[in-house]
Parts: sequence; C-alpha cells; structure tokens
Amino acid sequence: MMLNGKNAARWGAGVMALALVAGGGGYWLGQRGGSPATEAGSTQVERKILYWYDPMVPAEHYDNPNSLSSMGMKTIPKYADAAPDTGPGVSVDAAAKQNLGMRVVAAEMGALPSGLTVNGTIDFNQRDVGIAQARSGGFVTRVYARAPGDVIGAGAPIADLQLPEWGGAQGEFLAVKRLGRPDLTAASRQRLRLMGMSDTLIGEVERTGRTNGTVTIRSPIGGVIQTLDVRPGMTLAAGQSLAQVSGIGTVWLNAAVPEAQAGLVRTGQGASATLAAFPGETFAGRVAAILPAAQADSHTLTVRIELVNRGGRLRPGMFAQVIFAGDGKPALLVPSEAVIRTGARALVMLALPDGRYRPAEVRIGREGGGRTEVLAGLAAGEKVVSSGQFLLDSEASLTGIAARPIGGGQ
Repeated sequence: MMLNGKNAARWGAGVMALALVAGGGGYWLGQRGGSPATEAGSTQVERKILYWYDPMVPAEHYDNPNSLSSMGMKTIPKYADAAPDTGPGVSVDAAAKQNLGMRVVAAEMGALPSGLTVNGTIDFNQRDVGIAQARSGGFVTRVYARAPGDVIGAGAPIADLQLPEWGGAQGEFLAVKRLGRPDLTAASRQRLRLMGMSDTLIGEVERTGRTNGTVTIRSPIGGVIQTLDVRPGMTLAAGQSLAQVSGIGTVWLNAAVPEAQAGLVRTGQGASATLAAFPGETFAGRVAAILPAAQADSHTLTVRIELVNRGGRLRPGMFAQVIFAGDGKPALLVPSEAVIRTGARALVMLALPDGRYRPAEVRIGREGGGRTEVLAGLAAGEKVVSSGQFLLDSEASLTGIAARPIGGGQ
C-alpha cells in the first residue's frame, strides 16, 4: 500500500503517540504492581490502642490521648497487643519505667547510724530537794533576805525562830545536871536531841548554864529556793515547812521520744546533749528512767536523763537536742522510701529476675539515716523498687496479684 507524503506524516505521528501511551502505561503498571510490596516492607503496622489511662489510677479509662486523670496526670495508651502476664507479677515496659522514674536497689546488710535524735528540756532533779521545817511550835523573830529563785549554799540562814518549848526543856536539863546524877543528865540530854536540838546548841547551853530558845533555821542543801513561806512575826506549828530548796548539782533532761521509736531506748543507755547556749559543747549522761505514761497529745514518751551540772550552767527550762547512742548491730537495710506502709502491714515491691515486679510483705524494725531495718520477709541481695513502687502496688492490687507472705520463700 502506498502512502503519500501527507498521509505518511500523519501515520508516523500516530505511531509515536501509541508508543508514548504504551510506554507510560507500562511504567504506570510496573509502579502499581510493585507498590503493595514496597509499602508492606517500609511501613510499620500501627498498634491498636484500647484506651488511655493513668498508671496511678489504672481503673480510669479515657478515649483520647489529651485526657488528664483525676490525679491531674497525662494519660498513656493501653495497647491491645500488650504481652499477657506469664507469672505472679506486674510487667512494665522500658518507656513506662523511664516515665515513672523507677529506681531499683538491693537489700543489704549494714548498721543504722548510731543514734536517735530528739528534743528535750532541762528540769530540776526532783530527787535532790531539801525542806526547812520548824521542829517545834513558836513564832518568827527574823527573816533573812531571801526570795524564791535565789541560789543559796548549804547551811545558809533562812529565818530565826523563838521556840518556848525548847527553852523549857533546856531549863529542865540544867536542873537535872545540878543533881549530879550522870544517868539522869544523859537521859535529859537525849531528850533535847530528840526535840531537834543540835549537839552544838546543847553544848552551848551546858557550858553557859543559860537557856536559849532561839534557833536559826538553815537550808539543808545548796540550790535554788523554790518556795519561801515565812514572814516576821508569824506563828508556826510543829513540823510546818518554811522553805523548799532544789539542788542544782545535777539536773534532769526530759527527752520527748516518739512512741514509734520507744523500742530504741533503754534504761542505762548513754546519751549526749547539745544546747544552743553552749555551741560546740556536749553534755554526756545516761538514761535514768523511762516514764510509764505517754503524752496523749504528742504521742511521745518522756525519757529522763541525769546530767552533772558543773558550775550550775544548765538551767531548768533550757532547750536541748538529745542523741541516744546506738548499738551498732548489723541489720538488713532498705531505703525507707521503698517501704509501703498500709497501716495493717508493710510491703516492698520486689524486682524479679524476669523483669517483673511483685509485692512482698515484710516486718520492719528501726529506722535512721533514710534507711529501714527489715526483720523478716526479705533476704540480702533481693532487689526492691525505691521509686515508683506505689504505682506498681496499685497495678498489682488491680490485677489481683497477692503479696508474697513473710516466710513465703525468698
């Protein structure tokens, strides 16, 4: 078949168009044929999210990632393909560990810091008290310049008393002595002693031959006058108290020990005190008594420590810090923040070897320096969670994971 020049040109253009269309179509088909495989190999399958929740309150479920829980915390997703539990414990992925700031430490043997530090106040030694009394009825002729709060020495005069009964007894003694009967004289002298007269006064009466019914009442001990109940001219009855004096050679330091730590203190235990009035100085003593009654308002026990008061520098009412000496015995210790106290029992969150966590019941003892003694329920080397354990405990409770009991096998 013959084609003219014009037809030939048209035929050539049509062939070129078909070739271009065929080429483009083949390229497009090739691209379409390889796309599913390419997309399957390069795109990750998205994980299905069941809901969003806060690990602190896992019972609350939310339907969007921007929700805030009742605790005010941002929620995290709960995936449908999360690995199922395979043992008695809570499984936490790496991202959640980082978000919770979890820290794991091992229980180890050690000694608690030697000492329990509490507050206390200085008080008078109530065993060192002197009473000045009238041994016979009479009246006051003179009162020395004394007042409550004065510091006086032993034997310091307080008041002069006129005792008529003493004068009559001394006259009888002188009359018996003139009889020249040694036995009667000795009996009469003994009667004067029983009435409260000193040998010095009896000797003076015997030497001078004159009666002396005036007596000076003196302080039996040195210390601080607490009460002074005597005035010039007043009449006194036999046995009436004139003054009360508290000694200051030793003082009591009453320390307030919390009842939860009362087991750390015992009678005879060493203690030291520091006072703001004497910086850099330490006063040493020993526990003299632990009072039997606790303070209902502060839930503390009063521990009485006796201190030597050299120079009378320790004054009742002063505030002090008291440190009780520890026993230094080795104990199994964990960080105090790792212990979950529920009121009925104490728990720790164990970090199991397979990356899971399980609560364990423990019996705890003393506490000090940020660490707590574990008496039972844990073995040395076992690892516990010291941060974020409350969230793990709530998750374990929600999923019904029982705590390992004491003695349940470490």
